[in-house]
Amino acid sequence: MLDAIIVDAYGPEEQALGWYYYLDGMLRFPFRARCIVERVTSPVRPGEEVDVVRLASEAACEHDMIVLIRWNDRALGIPLSQLSGISIDEETQQAIEDWQYWTARGQEF
Repeated sequence: MLDAIIVDAYGPEEQALGWYYYLDGMLRFPFRARCIVERVTSPVRPGEEVDVVRLASEAACEHDMIVLIRWNDRALGIPLSQLSGISIDEETQQAIEDWQYWTARGQEF
């Protein structure tokens, strides 16, 4: 499946777009998620639960897949790889797992 996401991608920009459109089509928003890993670039800590409201813009996802969460009465972008879904539909679960598998293998754009 993962190869199909970036099958015609010839560089990092096209890979990012392939992932962006795959996730945009598979993730069902809004959904609840739990932080599973700490990231220097994110204020969310492991164990915290957040409401994921949408995928960030294409431009914001050029180097990592970023989702917007509700955070202190505003939207905040954090890496999707930092999250695990809570009671989510099968497609959303599969998409999150696919992205985490990709990043766990050390892949990047």
